Order: sequence, then structure tokens, then C-alpha cells
Amino acid sequence: MSTHPTRTGLQLRSLVKPNGELEISLFSVATPDPAPDEVVVRIEATPINPSDIGLLFGAADISTAKVSGTPASPVVTAQIPERLMKGMAARLGQSLPVGNEGAGVVVAAGSSSAAQALLGKTVAVLGGAMYAQYRCIQADQCLVLPEGTTPAEGASCFVNPLTSLGMVETMRREGHKALVHTAAASNLGQMLNKICIKDQIGLVNIVRKPEQAALLKRMGAKYVCDSSTPTFMEDLTQALVDTGATIAFDATGGGKLAGQILTCMEAALNRTAKEYSRYGSSTHKQVYLYGGLDTGPTEFNRNFGMAWGIGGWLLFPFLQRIGPAAAQALRQRVAAELKTTFASSYSKEISLAEALQPEVIAVYGQRATGTKYLINPNKA
Repeated sequence: MSTHPTRTGLQLRSLVKPNGELEISLFSVATPDPAPDEVVVRIEATPINPSDIGLLFGAADISTAKVSGTPASPVVTAQIPERLMKGMAARLGQSLPVGNEGAGVVVAAGSSSAAQALLGKTVAVLGGAMYAQYRCIQADQCLVLPEGTTPAEGASCFVNPLTSLGMVETMRREGHKALVHTAAASNLGQMLNKICIKDQIGLVNIVRKPEQAALLKRMGAKYVCDSSTPTFMEDLTQALVDTGATIAFDATGGGKLAGQILTCMEAALNRTAKEYSRYGSSTHKQVYLYGGLDTGPTEFNRNFGMAWGIGGWLLFPFLQRIGPAAAQALRQRVAAELKTTFASSYSKEISLAEALQPEVIAVYGQRATGTKYLINPNKA
């Protein structure tokens, strides 16, 4: 086993207090010596994904955020509305590490041959607690990045790539032939477009701004519907007629969009129906909510027949359902197309301390297109 002095490094943590206060701060933690099948990775790049923001801020009102401490060791506090505290009950008093995925260099390895083979390699890692300078983790949870790939290029090779591939795989397994995606100009949405173009799958993109529609069309997207236009419902229905899409993945969660998609799916199916049914089309229409960009209630008018469903969809339960072999096949495709289909772009690289500055939080906290930040925990 490689030997080294005990390493200490900074780790970002989020705490919800019983009084309704959220506290985010940096801790100096000791990195354990790796067990035989473990390695220690010096994390040099880790993205701020919407799922990370959800754990980082919980139900706190970001507009109430205040910063104390020092520039090198800031402490962010924010208030959680009383009506939302019930949803935070399971994490009260727990100081939770944040960060789903990241990439870096293996600087120490356990005694097993699998661990030793990773020593000095640049790897991507999925396993939580990535907003840290060092991470001790099982060797089999590391993905060796292709030669010449930087940690920044490999930092986002799990959550968004596997989510986009998982959507396509879900479509196939559930018997649909095309799909709909909302918040479609996001990093994930752009990946999904590349997959569908390459695999010749019909994809209907829903965005909320003209500039987002223009971005996707420049990428080669054929069907882009802007929800801010007065013809949105007509445009969406026609796109569904053209593609035959009967499954959707909605990143907004709240509001009326999920119901509007089902309404337009029903309208599209009825255009080609050969006979009338008072129960609506017999073709099943499915909307999966996989995000919460709109934190309000999900609203819909039930005017889309009886063959429909609205449910939740998350990456990790999906990977468990399809089994290790199928999940590994998805990972292998990500590694093979890391610099093409699954390339990610970031608007800024920041340090752990910079991630807790109010002006920085104000930008990435929007979770808006073009504001994806990358944390380098070992940046000075």
C-alpha cells in the first residue's frame, strides 16, 4: 500500500438547525487511510448540479442568506420558512457533506491490485461528499478517464450523462418511440439532444426563452417549443403529432407544464384517431417529474382521457432497477463519448470558499441556463 502522512483537507457541509436556520460552512477533516480496495482522490473539479443545490440549501430562502466568518472560512446562514420545516425533519442537526460527483487524481491507494492500478490516474467519481479537497472511496466507484482528459472535462460524466441516457433507456423499456424534455437548454438538455440526434430518436424540446430555442436549433434540434409564446400549445401539439412522443421528462416539477404536456399528447393522438372514445385515447401518456425548478404545486386539468400517468423519476433508483450490467454499458458509452456527446461547459470555476460568497450564490442559485459553475476544491 502507498504510504503518506495523514491528509487533512477542507470539506463543505450543510446543516439544518431545529430553529429553522440553515448553516453552510467549511470543515477541516482528516482523510482516512485507504482500505485494501479503496483509493484517495485529490478532487480538482466538481460541478454544482441542481441536485447538489437541493442538498446544499435544503428548503432555505436563499434571499435571506448572510455570510460571516473570514474570507478563507466563510459561514453562510439562511432562514427556512416555518411551513417548510416539516420536510426537513429527517436532516435536523446533521452536518451533511455535499457534492454528488467529481474528478481528480488518485494520490493514495490500498493494497489490492485494483486499487494500486489507479494510483496516479485521473478518475471521475460518483459517491457523494465531493465538495472536498480529498475523498477516500472504493476503487470500483472510480472511472478512469481517457488519456489526456482533464479533471474539469470529466467532472460531470455521471449525473447529467447517465440521466440523459436513462431517459432514453426508460423510453425504450416502456414502449415509447419519442420523448419530450423540459428546461431543454440546460447542460443535460443539450446532452439529450446530442444523444437523440445521434440515435435518430424524436425529441421535443420545451424552453421558456427565444434565446434558448435559438441555442438548441443551432445544435441541430428539430422540434423546439417556447412556452413563452402565445402559440405554445399549438406548437407542442404539432411537434407531438410529428414525433409520436408519449413520454416526457419534466425538470420544472411544479406549475401547469406537466398537465399541458399531457393535454397536448391527447390532442395529438386524437388527430389520428380512427374512432371516438368517451374515455379518450387508449395510448398511455406518461410524464415523469425529475426536478423541482418550480417549487409550487403541480397543477393540471384532467382533460386527457384515462390512459395517463404522472410520477417521479430519479437516476439512482433507475440504475438499480436495470441492474449492474446495463448500468455499466451506459457508463462505457459516457467514457467513449466524453469529449463529444457528453461534453459539459461551465461559466466559471470557483474555490470552496468562493462557493459561499453571496454574489456567487446569487448566480448559481438561479439554476438557470448558462450559470453552471465548477468547484475546484484545491483552488487557492
